[in-house]
Amino acid sequence: MNGNALQLAQREMQRLLASHPTLVAVGAAGIVAGLAGPFGTMEHLALLPRLAYWLVLCAVSYLTGAVLTAVAMRGLTTRGWSRIAAAVAGSMPAGLVIAAEVAALNWAVFGLPPVAPGYLAMLGLNGIAIALVITLASVALTPEEDAPAAPESSGTPPLLDRLPLDKRGALVALSVQDHYVEVVTTRGREMMLMRLSDAIREAAPTPGLQVHRSHWVATGQVRAARRDGARAVLTMVDGRDIPVSRSNVAAVKEAGLLPGERHG
Repeated sequence: MNGNALQLAQREMQRLLASHPTLVAVGAAGIVAGLAGPFGTMEHLALLPRLAYWLVLCAVSYLTGAVLTAVAMRGLTTRGWSRIAAAVAGSMPAGLVIAAEVAALNWAVFGLPPVAPGYLAMLGLNGIAIALVITLASVALTPEEDAPAAPESSGTPPLLDRLPLDKRGALVALSVQDHYVEVVTTRGREMMLMRLSDAIREAAPTPGLQVHRSHWVATGQVRAARRDGARAVLTMVDGRDIPVSRSNVAAVKEAGLLPGERHG
């Protein structure tokens, strides 16, 4: 798993663990299954061990399915796959990981070594089915492509979730350095392994402009601006100068950032 995928997995895990409705739903599913005792667990486990078994199984299966398919879907949709096709394809590896987790849990609880081909095939099919149900339910509940990563209604840019807590201030600028993007906020700087286009998308809803192939600025954090021949230079609140390429001067003028220019 590369850096971007690992960061996405971490953010998705944090989102799920912070979602009280999700935790309640997973817990309720585990309790119902524990009380019902399907797949022979009623005969082999007493009530409390059975509840613990199903709570662990539901939690692990859901978190694994949701996180792995989110990572797979992001990678596939950025390559032009439809959400449904990406959901189906992403469910396959997630389902196999779920199957391995179930096999390990059954081995620990029931002493069933995962060696029988028929048993492994059944677990694999069940794991893929579980992952597919989880993923298609997520797709149905979030119909727009970028809905999972857009808490715009709260006004908080998703990009800030990637930063350490002590650096989560107002966005100032984004700048490319090699394969990294330097994220500058009013509380510090952090290097992130990602594309500038992805960072700009996750900077919404902060008002801003890409003023250069390597730079984006938050318009509310521009302290001064000056012309430099056919180009321009913006001075940010942290004192750094950001160059404006010739092709982006018109957009900067339209934003009213250059001296003598006004919006509209």
